[in-house]
Amino acid sequence: MRLILLGAPGAGKGTQAAFICKQFGIPQIST
Repeated sequence: MRLILLGAPGAGKGTQAAFICKQFGIPQIST
């Protein structure tokens, strides 16, 4: 599964990414 979260700074992308990783057991790659 590949997901790309887009949004402005402070929009909660990292929070949502952490939740998705925890729920589905997939790694998070951030740049």
